[in-house]
Amino acid sequence: MSEPVASRRTVLCCAAVALAGATAAGCSSNGGGKEAAKSAGPIDLGSAADVPVGGGKVYREQAVVVTQPTAGQYKAFSAKCTHAGCLVNGVVKEQIQCLCHGSRFGISDGAVQDGPAPKPLPEYQVAVQNGNLQVTKA
Repeated sequence: MSEPVASRRTVLCCAAVALAGATAAGCSSNGGGKEAAKSAGPIDLGSAADVPVGGGKVYREQAVVVTQPTAGQYKAFSAKCTHAGCLVNGVVKEQIQCLCHGSRFGISDGAVQDGPAPKPLPEYQVAVQNGNLQVTKA
């Protein structure tokens, strides 16, 4: 009985996978690509005028929700619900709302106002530069 011989394709595929893993590990200074992306510079979300006073706006692509509890006071939070990771879908009646399971969060502090979310939304730094919202995920 002869021993199986690996095909050239199998050897090349395994080598490519090993090389890709080593390259990904070598490119990250802190051990994880996700952390490196978080600490990148501020994200420009566009006009601050898009966020109503007493309300907010969800930026789905950036997974950020920005609120304006009082005129000129902007707050930014992660748009990922702390219950199951669904993206919140909007800001209604001064509450950030997640329709997946009914969690609601305060627009001024991201605190849980109605569960099942176990903790507040993580807060981000937000600034207005030349009329545009600049959010830093830190």
